[in-house]
Amino acid sequence: MIPRRTLLIASTGITTPAAATAPSSPRPGPRSGARKADAEALHLAPAREQVAALCRREISSRDLLEQYLRHIARANPQVNAIVTLDADAARAAADRADRHLAGTGRPLGPLHGLPMTVKDALETQGMRTTSGSPDLSGHVPDRDADAVALLRAAGAVLVGKTNVPVMCQDIQTSNPLFGKTDNPYDSTRTAGGSSGGAAAAVATGLTGLEVGSDLAGSLRLPAAYCGVHALRTSRGAAPVVPVRGHIPRLPGWATSSDMVTLGPMARTADDLDLLLDVLVAPAPADRSGWTITLPAPARTELAQYRVGVWADDAYCRVDAETRALLDRVTTLLRSVGASVDDVTRPVDFAESNTLFQRLLFATGSATATDSAFAADVAAAEKIPADDPAGLFLHSRTMRHRDWCVADEARQKLRAAWDRYFADHDVLITPAAPTAAVPDQTGTPPPQRFITVDGVRRPFFDQTSWVNLASLVGLPSVVVPAGRTADGLPLAVQIIGPYLADRTLVAMAKQLAPHLPGPGRPPARTA
Repeated sequence: MIPRRTLLIASTGITTPAAATAPSSPRPGPRSGARKADAEALHLAPAREQVAALCRREISSRDLLEQYLRHIARANPQVNAIVTLDADAARAAADRADRHLAGTGRPLGPLHGLPMTVKDALETQGMRTTSGSPDLSGHVPDRDADAVALLRAAGAVLVGKTNVPVMCQDIQTSNPLFGKTDNPYDSTRTAGGSSGGAAAAVATGLTGLEVGSDLAGSLRLPAAYCGVHALRTSRGAAPVVPVRGHIPRLPGWATSSDMVTLGPMARTADDLDLLLDVLVAPAPADRSGWTITLPAPARTELAQYRVGVWADDAYCRVDAETRALLDRVTTLLRSVGASVDDVTRPVDFAESNTLFQRLLFATGSATATDSAFAADVAAAEKIPADDPAGLFLHSRTMRHRDWCVADEARQKLRAAWDRYFADHDVLITPAAPTAAVPDQTGTPPPQRFITVDGVRRPFFDQTSWVNLASLVGLPSVVVPAGRTADGLPLAVQIIGPYLADRTLVAMAKQLAPHLPGPGRPPARTA
């Protein structure tokens, strides 16, 4: 295992202490008049403010990058969020951005010169991409994932990669290559997964923006646990953000799960908007024939929204602090004049979650080896089809006809959601049953559990609320909304109709002034 206080230079495989920084090379300087105190802490400002300062030449991309590198050296050892760092390539990219702006007077794009990290599940040309798997410890892609290419084209400076569980297949973040990522508010708690490194990095100011992936809440659960914003983008026949180059599937695969999406993560809802504008695009092969234009927000003020609230459910009870949070949000919305319906429900929770699990287990079998899949088939044949204990194996090995029947059930659930959103603009739910749960990295998966108001519950109940949107391809945003009595972030989830991504981000912006923030984790001010 690589020592936690060591980061990797991905393009060479050489280890270097995180605190090491090279001398700055000559470069175009910032314009005079910038406020020194603000400039020295610009890396902790919202990403949109950083880009604006860069474009006004109040600070150079290289100087902003050096701020980030110093902060990473101080703060990253506390959380172990960034696991691969390529400072030399980032410096070269920052210098190119500075030369371009000085020579042309025009920014490279909407992310001009902005240092940022990328989840280690997204292939990055010339930078090691492992998805936390020892089998991929030496994988250095020769091509960017499509989403990463969009970041570079927008002018982003890619600094490094953030930690994930092995092949993104856990809802906490640890792997044999890089160890465990800690929750930035409490090291005994999980940061969530699989985008745990991304969420911890954003929360602690190691990056202003991140791109996470989401199948079973991998983007939204870590955001809720770490007190940041995250948007699961819409997915229909094709995703609105291209997913090729995301691991899993394995390197070289052209396809992905039909429920995987990529989306932005940030400390503010406004920064979600900034990154969403960059990421939304057809896959490269489709760009000659069509474009994606997400509709404008449906409402401009909170009072205009028709809001559904699903605060709790017998299928997946939430704890007292989470329920109190939903009650406060409901009261707030009514007080500003929004129409609130806290009675009607779009779907049956149990039916939806069971179908999601079946399709999740089925899609996960795609990259199994022939021998492993044959063993699963043999094991499934020994368990009666109606035995709940066989849900995993029977789903993983289902015949194509069974998948078609399950997909038909999914389409009927999509239609039920469509009918619900004919009368509601959004639905607000808990993001998870509780705040961040104790980390259980050293506990075998069958023995893991969570506790909700003193009641022991299945470990994967953590994702049940976010799975409501995953199954049917709906957009969903997680919004920080205060803290527990123990100081852990709390959050709500807002689900919207298909392609209403901008409506969700707009509502998150409008809610933000009325909601308490999660507070700054200690590492952010290191």
